[in-house]
Amino acid sequence: MTRTPDVAHHVVVNAPIERAFAVFTERFGDFKPREHNLLAVPIAATVFEPRVGGRIYDRGVDGSECRWARVLVYEPPHRVVFTWDIGPTWQVEADPSKTSEVEVRFTAESGDRTRVELQHRNLDRHGPGWESVADGVDGDAGWPLYLDRYARLLSVEAHP
Repeated sequence: MTRTPDVAHHVVVNAPIERAFAVFTERFGDFKPREHNLLAVPIAATVFEPRVGGRIYDRGVDGSECRWARVLVYEPPHRVVFTWDIGPTWQVEADPSKTSEVEVRFTAESGDRTRVELQHRNLDRHGPGWESVADGVDGDAGWPLYLDRYARLLSVEAHP
């Protein structure tokens, strides 16, 4: 079987669309696993700057930073697109032409239910070894884990 350069996952959450979008962008670090870390020290916070041109980065307990994504589209509460600047060696890629994109779309299914669709595309831009990046983000410790933790975060807050 040949791997495609696109990965897609979705989840339906029990939250209005505005809240689903806000939690995804404002609290990304609350569901991103802390062990997903390219810093030499533990992560103190993951920051998602909510604007086009914003960065997504991890801040270490020592103040060091690792920027691993750039926000390309920011359209609350419907859509956000950011780059994935982590290459096949699990190091930050500085060349924007060798990065992939993650698009997250939010669609209201009702007043208190939102479908969240995530597409990680153009993974082949990472060059040789891109399949390992695709396997990683598509696997149990990748986007499925992030979306599960995100849905659980919304669920816990909806039913304290």
